[in-house]
Amino acid sequence: MKIVILEAESLGEDMVFTPFHKFGDVVIYPSSTEEEMPERVADAEIIVANKVPICEKTVGGAKNLKLVCVTATGINNLDGNFLKSRGIAAYNVAGYSTDGVAQHTFALMFYVLENLSYYDQYVKSGKYAEGQCFSHFARSFCELRGKTWGIIGMGAIGRRVAEIASVFGCHVICFSASGNRYDTPYEQVEFPELLSRSDFLSVHAPLNRYTEGLMDLNAFKQMKKTAVFINVARGAIVNEADLYTALTTGEIAGAALDVLVKEPMDPDNPLLKFQDSTRLLITPHIAWAAKETRFRVVDEVIKNIERFYTGDTKNRVY
Repeated sequence: MKIVILEAESLGEDMVFTPFHKFGDVVIYPSSTEEEMPERVADAEIIVANKVPICEKTVGGAKNLKLVCVTATGINNLDGNFLKSRGIAAYNVAGYSTDGVAQHTFALMFYVLENLSYYDQYVKSGKYAEGQCFSHFARSFCELRGKTWGIIGMGAIGRRVAEIASVFGCHVICFSASGNRYDTPYEQVEFPELLSRSDFLSVHAPLNRYTEGLMDLNAFKQMKKTAVFINVARGAIVNEADLYTALTTGEIAGAALDVLVKEPMDPDNPLLKFQDSTRLLITPHIAWAAKETRFRVVDEVIKNIERFYTGDTKNRVY
């Protein structure tokens, strides 16, 4: 069989693709555009992709195509109706990044909460060496104990963040954008209450009709002015222009993002104009990028190919 890996660079330069060769011929492309895809997948039996759209336009001419493996949990790039009409199976990788994304959530939060950018520059500028006091108190911050941590999305990552926040002494509250009740011991509240009570609010929900644009200016205005907002889910859950306004007008104390509406970042993104790193931190979609996490993805894709040919439906989405 022929396997085509369309976005190898999305898994990192250190990734090893040797395990795929046991299935047959493997063709590896660092990246692929929509225009390049039809020719590249023309005789593929299996496609491995991450973000490129999998639809009739891009893979409709792949007459031998039987399986699409997504190196991610999100399947927004898959045209499910098309795949089902052609009898093409699709598998994603669920749960691989739970610990990594939860870890990055707290890395982002602490960077903003404890004004680490300011204090790092204070020392490196030489001001600390010139001072008379052993400490420096220009930017205050708080302990987590006794604070309220709000969560949008109580899947595996949301639950892991809740566990860690609880260990730090936070009271955890959560909100389901779809309206479904979570099977969780944590307090479930409606959206306005989540916004008004949260000292820290992190997003771990999928992008869908319930969450797209959920965090707009109206939402930010309902939050505490001392609150820190964190998004490690999907960029389009946040109205970026509204977040810029909320930061510039002081509606919230700070924000930390690992995801954006357009990735790589649009040069015209209004958040680029907000240069205060003590109040806004943006990382380039790396919450899932710990080495162990990335290699776990490939291991799971290999298992998904084996599952497909043995009839195992675990991780099958179409």
